[in-house]
Amino acid sequence: MEKNNFKWGNLITEEANPEVKFQEFFSSFKTESGEYKYRKRLAQMALMESKSLIVDFEDLVSFDSSLAREIVQKPDEFLVYASKSAWAQLKIEDPEYAEQLKTVFVRFRKTLDKTSIRAIGSDLIGTLVTVDGIVVRATPVKPLLTKAAFRCRKCDALIHVEQTGFLMKTVPFCPQCKGKAFDFIEKESTFINHQELRIQEKPEDLPPGQLPRVMDVEVTNDLVDVARPGDRITLTGIVRAKQEASSRGGKLRTFELYLDANFIDTQGRELEDVEITPEEEEEIKKIASSKDVYEKLIKSIAPSIYGYPEIKEAILYLLFSGVRKHLPDGVTIRGDINVLLVGDPGTAKSALLQYVARIAPRGLYTSGRGSTAAGLTAAVIREKSGGMVLEAGALVLADKGVACIDEIDKMKPEDRVAMHEAMEQQTVSVAKGGIVATLNARASVLAAANPALGRYDPYRLITENINLPVTILSRFDLIFVMKDEPNPEIDDKMSTHILSLHQKRESPESAPIPPELLRKYISYAKKIEPKLTDEAVKELKSFYLKMRASSGSSQDSPIAITPRQLEALVRLAEARARAALRIEVTAEDAKAIIKLMNASLQNVGIDVTTGKIDIDVIMTGKPKSLRDAMQIVRAAIAELQDEDGAVEEQKLYKTLVEKFELKEEDVKKAVNQLLKEGLLYTPKPGFLKRTTP
Repeated sequence: MEKNNFKWGNLITEEANPEVKFQEFFSSFKTESGEYKYRKRLAQMALMESKSLIVDFEDLVSFDSSLAREIVQKPDEFLVYASKSAWAQLKIEDPEYAEQLKTVFVRFRKTLDKTSIRAIGSDLIGTLVTVDGIVVRATPVKPLLTKAAFRCRKCDALIHVEQTGFLMKTVPFCPQCKGKAFDFIEKESTFINHQELRIQEKPEDLPPGQLPRVMDVEVTNDLVDVARPGDRITLTGIVRAKQEASSRGGKLRTFELYLDANFIDTQGRELEDVEITPEEEEEIKKIASSKDVYEKLIKSIAPSIYGYPEIKEAILYLLFSGVRKHLPDGVTIRGDINVLLVGDPGTAKSALLQYVARIAPRGLYTSGRGSTAAGLTAAVIREKSGGMVLEAGALVLADKGVACIDEIDKMKPEDRVAMHEAMEQQTVSVAKGGIVATLNARASVLAAANPALGRYDPYRLITENINLPVTILSRFDLIFVMKDEPNPEIDDKMSTHILSLHQKRESPESAPIPPELLRKYISYAKKIEPKLTDEAVKELKSFYLKMRASSGSSQDSPIAITPRQLEALVRLAEARARAALRIEVTAEDAKAIIKLMNASLQNVGIDVTTGKIDIDVIMTGKPKSLRDAMQIVRAAIAELQDEDGAVEEQKLYKTLVEKFELKEEDVKKAVNQLLKEGLLYTPKPGFLKRTTP
């Protein structure tokens, strides 16, 4: 009994002297190596010109669990004790800096249990919580008044008033002369920096079918501008409630919850650090050193979807991505890989995209049908107070990750323009409402589109098959066509796979690498920056020059490849080396990537008239054969035109078929293209005329 009484008495003493307990913690806490952790941090504050002391919450728990509990339950009271104790200890470590600072902010990193944004309710008001989220909005930094100074107009007395709440508190009358007229004195008042953030639940934490919840965050002092729109953060803060007002100014019974930030940990600037145990690291290295590493990785990509080995290989490289390069002249070359899938209905495009959004260390899925330019990139929103704030869109939120955009062909044409800059320069520029800003959108884009006519027509050009401008098509490193063609052997295997999937409720082919380990593997590999070897350079150069030579063999030859595809080859080769945790890109990597690029070009970069690879199909939307036919048509009209400059359509077709041995179908295609581009018009039915002589 005495023992219990002693413990209880001891607890009362501790509660009575929390400042003493905190100072004991700051002065005596040691790491496993015997280093005084917080004395060292306090001593380093002056060097870093820091106003805050960051405390790892688990250290406080191991030192005194009851004190840690009090910090969570009564943060307003106990953070003051912690702050005073930290300042007292700083005075011992560095008296000069302590006098300069006057106060030390104690910031707690990660309370033990994270709370989801949607779980914060009335029961947590006034407590300290830790939440994960994405910053979607940030207001400009403004000074916030904490102590107002008023001068009495009658007797010149200076009166200070502590400020709390949302409205400024004034003085009713002068304590000396009872006068009621005052001037607010800015120079004598105290201000702190203040900013408001809005955070949203992370897509991967969202319950199915639910809209993401958002919460406002008040940020002060040295925490302002720590997080920007698009950053993923872990935030420790106090749950507070402010009363809502009606439109007439009356106060309502409902309150709005918000967080008063105590500490912000930003993961948004770099790749999210996925925690990898030594055992998992060993397992990752073991997979990477195996001979069939690529086979294992490809089989682990969406095992529930049958087939598509080349597409899965391309997705694998997209997940690992190439190396981003910053050149001395300030130019940045993107390392992220963009892949487009064009496919018939029912070819599992959406399922592949949703799988990638889940497996990528930072993935985001959106559909073009429901996306506007502002939703995909960034928007300027008017806030309650009337000011303009910047809100991040999907591509900015996917910064340093993968943005999966389904039904990209269903986006409005004016919204697609927003994609151009994001896909090549990897930035999003906004100039609206007085805000001119450039946000990072360093994301790989995996997009899916349906053919314009319902099914992919191999006898039509890619630009005719898909409702996308060539300016966007040319920004994809690889484009694949997913055709649904009856084939007895493939159909038999696929039907067995699908039925087995439904019967056993698990994939017939188990993934060699489990999804969670694959995610960690990708995160681990992305820290490696492979360099091209001389052998790889030789291989890539040889392929590029061979393709270019075939273009220059005669004037009639189409252009098979451009420098943009060469850069894509480099990115893909770097990603392949990364996938095996290699620091060098070998000739074998180059050969494998050339094979994959050829497969993509055979799919889409083909001039259907000549059967030759023609990169202009993707780059300009018009193959060389069509451009040549268009020039012949314009020249023939110049020759055959009457006094009015018009030519009968049938006469033109007949002349060109006989004289140049062109197919009437190709001539009609060239005429339609010229009409579409406004280079020809019909002055009267059945006649054609050039718009420019």
